Amino acid sequence: MENSKNWHDKHKETLGFGSRLADSVANGMGSWKFIIIQSVFVLIWMGLNLIAFAYHWDVYPFILLNLVFSTQAAYAAPIIMMSQNRQNERDRVQAQSDYQTNVDAKLEIEALTIKLDIIEIEKLDKIIAMLEEMKMNSSK
Repeated sequence: MENSKNWHDKHKETLGFGSRLADSVANGMGSWKFIIIQSVFVLIWMGLNLIAFAYHWDVYPFILLNLVFSTQAAYAAPIIMMSQNRQNERDRVQAQSDYQTNVDAKLEIEALTIKLDIIEIEKLDKIIAMLEEMKMNSSK
């Protein structure tokens, strides 16, 4: 079954823990699920701080919430960039693989064209030989 693996499967096997984690974080943060959960979290945070009677842990303009988002962005940006760099590398490997497939197909098509040309010439030679034979038989 080793031969059935494509370049993508082989590439995935070479990824370390950090690379897999970065890809998972980038996939998670780039999803609607994350946007919805984060939006609900922000609305609850703001709502609780606006209506809290006794204790406002983060009063308007929500400086602690801004700090949380800044920290999240400070870590998320480089992690997402690592994942994008790997995606670029995967795209480069795929493009190289596609190019090699095209080169191999071109060579195979050229070889088939040569074989077909040889078959066509052989057929034409046989037809000419048959016509010459018929001409010789009819002239006798």
